[in-house]
Amino acid sequence: MTQYLDFEKPLAEIEGKAEELRALARNSAEMDVGDEAAALDTKAATLLDDLYKNLTPWRKCQVARHPERPHCRDYIDALFQEFTPLAGDRNFADDMAVMGGLARFNDQPVMVIGHEKGNDTKSRIERNFGMARPEGYRKAIRLMEMAGRFGLPVITIVDTPGAYPGKGAEERGQSEAIARSTETCLRIPVPLVSVVVGEGGSGGAVAFATANKVAMLEHSVYSVISPEGCASILWKDAEKMREAAEALRLTAQDLMKLGVIDRIVAEPRGGAHRDAPAAIASVGKALEAMLEPLMALDGPALVAERRKKYLTMGNQRLTA
Repeated sequence: MTQYLDFEKPLAEIEGKAEELRALARNSAEMDVGDEAAALDTKAATLLDDLYKNLTPWRKCQVARHPERPHCRDYIDALFQEFTPLAGDRNFADDMAVMGGLARFNDQPVMVIGHEKGNDTKSRIERNFGMARPEGYRKAIRLMEMAGRFGLPVITIVDTPGAYPGKGAEERGQSEAIARSTETCLRIPVPLVSVVVGEGGSGGAVAFATANKVAMLEHSVYSVISPEGCASILWKDAEKMREAAEALRLTAQDLMKLGVIDRIVAEPRGGAHRDAPAAIASVGKALEAMLEPLMALDGPALVAERRKKYLTMGNQRLTA
């Protein structure tokens, strides 16, 4: 059953009525409601287009957090072959919020690393809702350094509310682990491409996404802080998250204008959660397009391009 967001309630009513009509028709051979159901389907499709045509930043946050949106494991299962997971940071533990390992992408050996949120209550708790602890970032560092030694391109899949802010994480050096992961992204002499498929939250996302090329799904978000957190700090009121979302410039469209990302990946009508296979296929094409030209560059050129990208960031101005 589709989970509807708050702003989709009118759509839920129409689609619910259409399904009720079909259920009645299935239970009674004498009832012919095909035309009525088809009319409701057409009305629902038009409303869906209208709802998603001009989403506000806050609504994009809601879509990016949709529980049925495809997550890292879904992308790995669909786009990569011979995936071999690698676990642990060789220091403390294995962080289940971060998954990564060796794989093939279009027959090219790669290292793939991503945040995994889980898809039900049990897996979400196990994965800590995609919020990595220091051992998760240290695992990512280990895998990126391994990729650098063996000349393997690195692909990262970003989907996290942010790094886990718990007491234990801070005691084990959360900020240092994030900083070292970001620094590792900058220095590995192999192609590094990243895609934000849901939430790109703060340093927890930057630690994976300091890449040669960064793409975002159309309705994903990427920001220094969540709208609720920003509202709590600026206005002492988390309910002002809509105003905060506007101010943060966290949408893919704004970030493309600012030069923070390099590509926007179109989503199916109604968001990635309504047609996961199509969304995943689009991400695969974007990764291929970003990775191909980088494969022709040597290590020093890749590192120089990556450093230049981030040192010059901020020169662009938002014109809209």
